[in-house]
Amino acid sequence: MPVHYPWPPPSTTKIQLTSPRHPENKIRSPHHLLLACASFPNNVSRMSDFEDKVRETLANPQNQGEMQDADSVGTVGSPDCGDMLRMWLKFTEKDGKKVIDRASFQSFGCQTAIAVASMATEMLKGKTIDEASQLNAQELSGDLGALPPMKIHCGQLVEGALKNALDANDTPVSESEPSTTLASQLQDKPKGSIRIVPLED
Repeated sequence: MPVHYPWPPPSTTKIQLTSPRHPENKIRSPHHLLLACASFPNNVSRMSDFEDKVRETLANPQNQGEMQDADSVGTVGSPDCGDMLRMWLKFTEKDGKKVIDRASFQSFGCQTAIAVASMATEMLKGKTIDEASQLNAQELSGDLGALPPMKIHCGQLVEGALKNALDANDTPVSESEPSTTLASQLQDKPKGSIRIVPLED
């Protein structure tokens, strides 16, 4: 005969289930345990959908490459870790406001950053400086959807390069001194960097 155990257990019995990664999150009943297990396939499915969208975007990335007539350039990343992204912006006047006409990018070291930058450079067209400056990494990911915790730093590369370019928009790009490429910058000895620290989930 099957043995039936009472729930909740008698006060003399101490049962405490916790998450190995988050011991502070106690599983208080079989119902909570079932909910925790049931959420796992959904998380895997969402991650799979995100990776599928990244692959589709990488098959035909938009606005990738240097912009010769850019009004502003922003670079973020570190040659030490190999993740770097540069963004170029071209502005125009629309209804008396300065808006982004075109945007392009180059990226090394992070495929998800390439996908996010592709979405972001399309999204930026027609936005004012104020509108663009308020966009965060999750919003810049566009149709890719919400960035998984382990990929947030890839979106932060794009956000950082955009903010850098917007901050530098009042300083015209020098025509007499050609800008260095990201590849050459990775080969040079770094003179200082902005390090993107991945967030722990």
